[in-house]
Amino acid sequence: MIPLIEFQNVYKIYPMGDEIVKAVDGISMKIYKGEFVAIVGQSGSGKSTCMNIIGCLDVPTSGEYFLDGQDVSQMDDDELATIRNEKLGFIFQQYNLLTKINVLENVEMSLMYAGVGKKEREEKSKIALEKVGLIDKIKNLPTQLSGGQQQRVSIARALVGDPSVILADEPTGALDSKTGKEVLRLLKTLHQDGNTIVLITHDNSIAKQAQRIVRLADGKIMYDGPSDGKDAVITADDEEEEDI
Repeated sequence: MIPLIEFQNVYKIYPMGDEIVKAVDGISMKIYKGEFVAIVGQSGSGKSTCMNIIGCLDVPTSGEYFLDGQDVSQMDDDELATIRNEKLGFIFQQYNLLTKINVLENVEMSLMYAGVGKKEREEKSKIALEKVGLIDKIKNLPTQLSGGQQQRVSIARALVGDPSVILADEPTGALDSKTGKEVLRLLKTLHQDGNTIVLITHDNSIAKQAQRIVRLADGKIMYDGPSDGKDAVITADDEEEEDI
């Protein structure tokens, strides 16, 4: 089976003064269609850089990245933009909704960029909003919704183009714990419906909701396996022991 996402010895290197920082340090990994994977790590672990590469927002300094069997690691900005629009659905911590247009129009935006006609855009957007339980809010502005409802709009927007991968960057970071759990339940439901989800988080409790965890530290993979594995996450006590 061909992986949906494959890193082959990927590096991302930045000059910082007189030093060279390896934000991603020789990572190789495979994610297959239908998986729910959490990439977890603290600040500086490399998880955000991995997210940017997976999301075609950045390219590796060296190594290869294949998305759905296609080498995207050497693509130019226009090619990357096309891949993002066709194969990736993004869910952001801060929702990134346009406040001056209504919920339905926000969800339609990515389809508009893809050249989808108005009638089809509206039909697909309503289906996506129904999946997240917001069909009754289609005429509301984002500012008239709660934080949890706004995040569900962003999930509908991610779903509407039927992407190969849903990439969720700290999707509960701006929400209270109760609302965050509701969003995670929705992501689990989407996964059960066959969607491939890659969740980026620094929060161990959120990471453990996924099937599989890839744990990063200093740009390297420290663990890659089931979310209930012994070394899947590091606790505060573990970190103190490592510092001794």
